Amino acid sequence: MIVTTTEDRITATPNATMYGLAAPSVGSAELSTWRVRMPAGNAGPEHVVDREQVFMPVSGSVEITVDGVAEVCGPGQAAVLPAGSTRRIAALEDVEALVAMPAGATVTADGREPGPLPWAV
Repeated sequence: MIVTTTEDRITATPNATMYGLAAPSVGSAELSTWRVRMPAGNAGPEHVVDREQVFMPVSGSVEITVDGVAEVCGPGQAAVLPAGSTRRIAALEDVEALVAMPAGATVTADGREPGPLPWAV
């Protein structure tokens, strides 16, 4: 099965745009994957995901802060973000990355109740 991003699987936020790829809604039973584009200088909010994620920059680099420890990740590298960790991703330059995680994850941010990542369902 080949999955192609369609307009209804694109989510734009003030910080980045996510392009849903494999996910339960399109036939993947165990994994959710997506492509993310984030302009230089933008950063996502601090948040917690209840599943492990792997963030793999294809171009550009990011500073990823996990439980208060910041590291730079760029092309040819993969950042493993443990389940339940507090994380924040900031683009040091225009970045495009692929992200993978087990299906069914929920995210908590800004004091809201846990909910699904719209591009990963």
